[in-house]
Amino acid sequence: MDLTHRPRRLRRDGLRGLVRETDLRPTDLIAPVFVDATTDERVPIESMPGHERVPVSQAAERVAEVEATGVESVMVFGIPESKDERGTRAWADDGVVQRALRAITDETDVFAITDVCLCEYTQHGHCGVLTDEAYERWEGTATDGGTTMGDGRPDLTVDNDATLDLLGKVAESHAAAGADMVAPSSATDGMVGAIRGALDGAGYEAVPVMSYAAKYESAFYGPFRDAADGAPAFGDRRHYQMDPANAREALREVDLDVEEGADVLMVKPALPYLDVVRQVRDHTDYPVAAYNVSGEYAMLHAAAEKGWLDLDEVALESLLSIKRAGADLILTYFAERVAERL
Repeated sequence: MDLTHRPRRLRRDGLRGLVRETDLRPTDLIAPVFVDATTDERVPIESMPGHERVPVSQAAERVAEVEATGVESVMVFGIPESKDERGTRAWADDGVVQRALRAITDETDVFAITDVCLCEYTQHGHCGVLTDEAYERWEGTATDGGTTMGDGRPDLTVDNDATLDLLGKVAESHAAAGADMVAPSSATDGMVGAIRGALDGAGYEAVPVMSYAAKYESAFYGPFRDAADGAPAFGDRRHYQMDPANAREALREVDLDVEEGADVLMVKPALPYLDVVRQVRDHTDYPVAAYNVSGEYAMLHAAAEKGWLDLDEVALESLLSIKRAGADLILTYFAERVAERL
């Protein structure tokens, strides 16, 4: 018996699709939406072609555009009209995300997820309350223009425990405004437990938490920080985001978040961390999400603009690889473009 051609027989048109091992659907995708309280018109995001900041008045309209492609879920990010040291606009009843959510839930049927973090709302751009030492050094950047934080001491940036209560306030305010799910991204130890407690205490037991459980201190976030105006004013985030060299640590972070009540577990970024996505998938039976981040999106666009790659083909192939690695959900800036092809 000649078995030489057995693999090729399964690749024939008509059969190829029937034996396909990985199925990618529009409903697997989550589209990011940026709502900007400082503008009355849409503002293109230069480093993320095809994406815009939209005013609050157009938030529901923008989400309806996403829905029209078959994508049923969005992640809402907000750019507030003002910032302060603690990020108080993040949990204000009339905050940018809160106002946008009310319009989105009134006018669309989308599943609305919200980012729970403080970096877009603090003047210093870090994801929580600064320690006293960090605050002093941040003030120094404003006066001498050059103070940095680079001695590796973990107590120099965010006051972890002081941040937890604020994250709970943000999540509760989002749920009150209509969020279907909240997604804490601050990489603060204990954030899931604090948010779960705040939600349950306010009567929002049914609102799930999608934790950025394995969030790496990555260079692939650059375009997002432009889009959301959330770059740190000094130092970096290596004291609270994960070391890109570590994989086993991701499983410890996942276990901690599960113990605290997380319903979905996210790995961020996606493409440079497909090995981590697979390890998390093999480690837990909870739903796994992956964030195909702004840098991954921007680099494919840049190569396509040079004529080096077919954008539609590499976008689809990238998302298939993330799904194949084990992600159930994919947060991606390609959501609409790819969904229209599926």
